[in-house]
Amino acid sequence: MKYEVVIGLEVHAQLSTNSKIFCTCANRYGEAPNTLTCPVCLGMPGTLPVLNEQAIHFAIKTGLALECSIRRYSRTARKNYFYPDLPKGYQISQYEDPICYNGKLLIETDGKPREIGITRIHIEEDAGKSIHGMGSGTGVDFNRCGVPLIEIVSEPDMRSPAEARAYLAKLKQILKYLNVSDCNMEEGSLRCDANVSLRPMGATTLGTKTEVKNMNSFRAVEKALEYEVARQTTVLDEGGRIEAVTLFWNDATEEAVLMRSKEEAHDYRYFPEPDLVPISVPEAMVETIRGQLPELPAARAERFLKAYGLNEETVRILIAEVEWARYFEDVVKTGVKAKSAATWVTGEVLRVLKEREAGLDDFPVSASRLGELIRYIEAGKISNQAAKKVFETMLTSDQAVAELIEAAGLSQVSDTDFLETIIREVLAAHPEELARYREGKKQLMGFFVGQVMKKSKGRANPKIVNQLLQSALESD
Repeated sequence: MKYEVVIGLEVHAQLSTNSKIFCTCANRYGEAPNTLTCPVCLGMPGTLPVLNEQAIHFAIKTGLALECSIRRYSRTARKNYFYPDLPKGYQISQYEDPICYNGKLLIETDGKPREIGITRIHIEEDAGKSIHGMGSGTGVDFNRCGVPLIEIVSEPDMRSPAEARAYLAKLKQILKYLNVSDCNMEEGSLRCDANVSLRPMGATTLGTKTEVKNMNSFRAVEKALEYEVARQTTVLDEGGRIEAVTLFWNDATEEAVLMRSKEEAHDYRYFPEPDLVPISVPEAMVETIRGQLPELPAARAERFLKAYGLNEETVRILIAEVEWARYFEDVVKTGVKAKSAATWVTGEVLRVLKEREAGLDDFPVSASRLGELIRYIEAGKISNQAAKKVFETMLTSDQAVAELIEAAGLSQVSDTDFLETIIREVLAAHPEELARYREGKKQLMGFFVGQVMKKSKGRANPKIVNQLLQSALESD
């Protein structure tokens, strides 16, 4: 390890407000180009912005969750640059006085905890979107102009691409728990820029940093940073000098290409926004928002471990998405055992969601119906294997669980006379295995159980089968 890697991330999250940050246009994704615009977000002469208070609430909520200090008096600023998707020629942001500052986020990589500092969180408006590949020209969609953002700027505390990925994943998880952003990276509602530099091991002075943009997945973030670390290492090993540049990550070729020389703050000619009054945040507002904070992932994980007696890996999966954790608890509320609910949610439910690339909003089996199915298993009325068949049917049918079990003939058989008959037939059909069992090959018990289950078409009650088999195998 000749060099130490130094990484800081700048994360932009679109806020899930109903309207844009400085006008009443709807804040929605996926509408026809240039249909969600007005003179204010298009920067027409003579228009004035009016700040959306909900955006301030969301920024404060995020700051409190990340243990930031909240500035009681902050102000907006104009960030000046000229680009086709910015009709005003400037972006309303914050510079000297961000609304949140000096926070932290705890991450874990390779089982080791690391604290990453949060420099600041500030509000700003989004720009439009340039659409390339339209014949010989480029189109511009201004629907995104004025969509409220928070920019979360970390300290340069990350020491590997893996840590950067872990930080971004944890940050996204918290934002979704707070319900301030949908964090859809594919739709651009969560975007990440990375500042990367190297320095000799043991040095305290930061090296020249480069900025990497256009990373739209966790995998892309890690890949892009690995690429840039390798590139800078090669330059330094060959006696070269790192240039302060901005790079564009091409996910298809897995290469970072030069965009432009890196801008500094003075390039944007920041100055206070003259059309907006300073933002005053009363203490009472902060405390009200603090009281509205939901249970965050770390606290929920601790509660799941203690209240439900689940193992750490199961809890980690359940709390990964706030929707999964809620669904699990809704299943438990139906009266089933927590471990049974966790097994089904982390197993069959998440398998289907992954296969369909869907979320729980589109999942056809409600928590109450899954709970009902699990109750049949726990009551010994259906085997676990049969329940999986019923579950598959539930994905396309809203029939009652009892009706689906009856229609498929999957209700569990506990009749001892019927099961003893099957056991006698199985033992008679496998005399060699029976002899070996009685000679001491006790592991053949599983073979006989399997044969009984097969002959009963999976309907035999496994618990009773084991008891009856044990008795039959030990008798002459």
